[in-house]
Amino acid sequence: MKTAVMTDSNSGITAAEGKELGVFIVPMPVIIDGVTYFEGKNLLQPDFFESLMSGKDVSTSQPSPGDLMELWNRVLALGYDDIVYIPMSSGLSNSYASAAVLAEEYDHRVHVVDNHRISIPQLASVMDAVKLVSEGRTAGEIKELLEKAALEASIYIAVDTLEFLKKGGRVTPAAAAIGSVLRIKPLLSIQGDKLDAYAKVRGMKRCRRRLIEAVEKDLNERFSEGDMSKVRIATAGSFRNPELAEDWRQEVARAFPDYEVVYRDLGCSIESHTGPEAMAAGVFRMF
Repeated sequence: MKTAVMTDSNSGITAAEGKELGVFIVPMPVIIDGVTYFEGKNLLQPDFFESLMSGKDVSTSQPSPGDLMELWNRVLALGYDDIVYIPMSSGLSNSYASAAVLAEEYDHRVHVVDNHRISIPQLASVMDAVKLVSEGRTAGEIKELLEKAALEASIYIAVDTLEFLKKGGRVTPAAAAIGSVLRIKPLLSIQGDKLDAYAKVRGMKRCRRRLIEAVEKDLNERFSEGDMSKVRIATAGSFRNPELAEDWRQEVARAFPDYEVVYRDLGCSIESHTGPEAMAAGVFRMF
């Protein structure tokens, strides 16, 4: 059996990286002033940030059924027997639910994974899937294994401004106004289905410490049992300055010298909710 691995651009994998890895990427739609763009296709981060910061109306959407089925059909026509599709968490979007319904028309040739992840933990699942394909696992087996291990991951995100969470209805205008005056920065966490508030911290410097403390707590508690050699730590963010992104990666690397810490951009679809200068740290176990 020849199995294709597919994910969406919320994983942080670019189209070029996807070609190198043999992974097919579904570009997430971003709507700017009523016009739909596709991340990594006709929308790059500099242009996205310019639209976001200039006050344009920016929102997100899930991939359309037509676009998704067209890509599935194209991949199967390349000679693949089946597809393992790993979309963003079902708790953050209807992408999984919609894809699962569409997959019913493909006679078990498209397996949609309810992965409960986004960003760097989602990327880890994609890499696990690629590994499992190379080991000869069937698409059904890969789906089962990924869903079984889906909750063995955390990601913590600190946002620099409450403005974009307010626009998305995550916080009230009053709370956003008070938070801005007091310099309160929310720390958000994803451990499974939903985006939850983890802590409220004054100032981004303290946020950086709390993010590292959150990862350390997970290492000592949630991930202390099992094979620690399979545990990975990674960083992400919506930095407009690459040097700031590297500074954040290095800070986390210094805190966890036994781990090879990498960095990934959060991606336009996620950044439309976090705004610029958000930072994230994740911990997860791979196969």
